[in-house]
Amino acid sequence: MRPRDDAVDVAEPLARAGPAAPHDASGEQLVTRDLTGLAPPARPARRWTPRRVVAVPAALDHPHGRRIVDRVEALGIEVERLRANRLTGVRGDTDRETYARAKSTLAIVVSPPSRRTLQPIAPSADWRVDLAEGCPAHCQYCYLAGSLSGPPVTRVYADLDDILANLAGYVGRGTVTSRRAARVGEGTTFEASCYTDPLALEHLTGSWRRAVEHFGAWDAPVQLRWTTKYADVDTFLGLPHAGRTRVRFSVNAAPVSDRLEGGTATVPERLDALRQLALAGYPVGLTIAPIMPMPGWREHYGELLDRIRAAVTGIDRLDLTAELITHRFTPGSKEVLLGWYPRTRLEMDERSRRRKHGRFGAVKYVYPSDVMGELRAWFDRELAARVPAVRVLYWT
Repeated sequence: MRPRDDAVDVAEPLARAGPAAPHDASGEQLVTRDLTGLAPPARPARRWTPRRVVAVPAALDHPHGRRIVDRVEALGIEVERLRANRLTGVRGDTDRETYARAKSTLAIVVSPPSRRTLQPIAPSADWRVDLAEGCPAHCQYCYLAGSLSGPPVTRVYADLDDILANLAGYVGRGTVTSRRAARVGEGTTFEASCYTDPLALEHLTGSWRRAVEHFGAWDAPVQLRWTTKYADVDTFLGLPHAGRTRVRFSVNAAPVSDRLEGGTATVPERLDALRQLALAGYPVGLTIAPIMPMPGWREHYGELLDRIRAAVTGIDRLDLTAELITHRFTPGSKEVLLGWYPRTRLEMDERSRRRKHGRFGAVKYVYPSDVMGELRAWFDRELAARVPAVRVLYWT
């Protein structure tokens, strides 16, 4: 039997907030391995069925926590009631074994008090609001990897009603959309997918449907925002959203999405879902990320933009935005990702990157300035030519 200190406190946040951990800022050079051609193809999407679902005692004190339990049990999945917040049996003998166990586990918990003080999330939105943390997808470039405080057990929050009620105190106080002329029409924006993928979890929780309804009934200059790599949007089509929820779909060129985004919907499926929501009156968006200058990138991304153009053709009153994000990594995220995906084909060679320091001194590796300039100029030109209706919010 493993010692008790191997337990995971599922009441603690999955991702660290604030400054990066010391090893992220150390500038250490990790060993770069030749992994070309070793990764298996990405698995197709299907509704996630966690192998293990647990609920902490406090979660069952909340109506939404009990609703989540009911939804999960209705799917034929047993919910284990924990006596405390300590979850055992997650840590394995290797990082890969721990990762596999954690990624197949769902914990129904109460959001940590620290998550009630909202943090700004430039350049995307005024404020970050978490309805869950963790994601069942297997993206080999996962941005969450460098922020983890423990095994990636997905946590869904039972105190949804309190989380949504807390938002009113932040209206008009942001700096990204609330007070910037270029985006003031969006109102005060709340990003609800920073550490998770809503459509991967919605069939288990119903949380984002309730959030959409909350914003739809909220007569104020506000907007809920979330992004996804899934396509299961049927339950959102008839909601009274009042145009106050923008759903963005993360898309990429075929060599990236086909090889590095395991367990997600295909890009054509995501674009079909975007079209369905746009026809239902939702503001929609594209998150083109992570942009990578792989061989033939102009042709591959050109094909993506042509798919996007076809998906939005003929939609009246289309409100379409785009956020363009290039690939980057930190020493810490590289170390974690190589532990999770030892056969990955993802390029993470520090010698081909430019070293950059973040706000808290953390080191990250981005593309050289000339490569960034070439990528940006191409996307600016081609988006305007192929998808003229799109409004680009930012490039990073």
